[in-house]
Amino acid sequence: MTTPTVTARDAAPTAGVPATARPRHRRRLAQWGFVAPAVLFMLLFFGYPLVRNVVMSFQHYTPKTFFTGEAPLNGFDNWSAVFRDALFGKALWHTLVFTAGSLLGQFCAGLALAVFFTRRFPLNGVLRSLILLPWLVPMVVSGIVWRRILDQDTGVLNSFLDTVGLDGHTPWLTSPHMALLSVILVNIWIGIPFNMVILYGGLQEVPRELYEAAALDGASGWRTFRSVTLPTLRPVITVVLVLGFMSTVKILDLILALTDGGPADATQTLGTLTYQNSFVRLDFGAGAVVGNVLILISAVFAVFYLRANRTEGK
Repeated sequence: MTTPTVTARDAAPTAGVPATARPRHRRRLAQWGFVAPAVLFMLLFFGYPLVRNVVMSFQHYTPKTFFTGEAPLNGFDNWSAVFRDALFGKALWHTLVFTAGSLLGQFCAGLALAVFFTRRFPLNGVLRSLILLPWLVPMVVSGIVWRRILDQDTGVLNSFLDTVGLDGHTPWLTSPHMALLSVILVNIWIGIPFNMVILYGGLQEVPRELYEAAALDGASGWRTFRSVTLPTLRPVITVVLVLGFMSTVKILDLILALTDGGPADATQTLGTLTYQNSFVRLDFGAGAVVGNVLILISAVFAVFYLRANRTEGK
């Protein structure tokens, strides 16, 4: 009589993970292996600085801290000092005006150009390529160039206005009443190409049959644009506005190159106020507070955007 032998291969399924679950387990490990680098990157370069900035806003953080490592907690002292500062309210208002004005101007001009370039004509591609130049040039370079153009005494714009018989002494960047408008116009000039390219790509995806049906129904050009083009472009418009908001609300280098937040704090925004508090006044706690407010504004906007997309999807 022979005794049956049990090999390790036969016993394996009963002692550990079932054979049917092992491929699923390996697949899950492989998925986490692909996701882990991105998660690690986000934690190191986004999560840690964010947490560190929040903690810093509750500390008495000075240049001495870099040598001693001592940054005692001071509760809400930094927050109350920032909120009591009249400059914070001005900077918040300027940020809202600057962001809204820039987004409106960039979107309207970009959409108009995108619709214009959907028509075929000679040098269409060349002109579209040239319009991209303002977006490709570094923002600091654009700011320096426009600062020379808008100079009240030697600027090209005032010289041109003087030549055609208009007021050639407009203080574009030196008047508290004109500076913010000038900065907004320069930022619109920089952002138009991005809006045009994204919206132009979206227009290429609009089915031609919809335009043909609108034409057969006798719809005018404006009615076709309002009833066919805009509804079809809604997802693309949402992306353009969200990306535009995220890049505009935190702009720093352009304003520093044009006005440095002046004159008389007329172009001071939350971004420039963060820079002023942290690297000019060396009050890192106050700078962290303003930075956290800027992050909070972006987060609130992101929540509304996600909710709007979810509602639209339903």
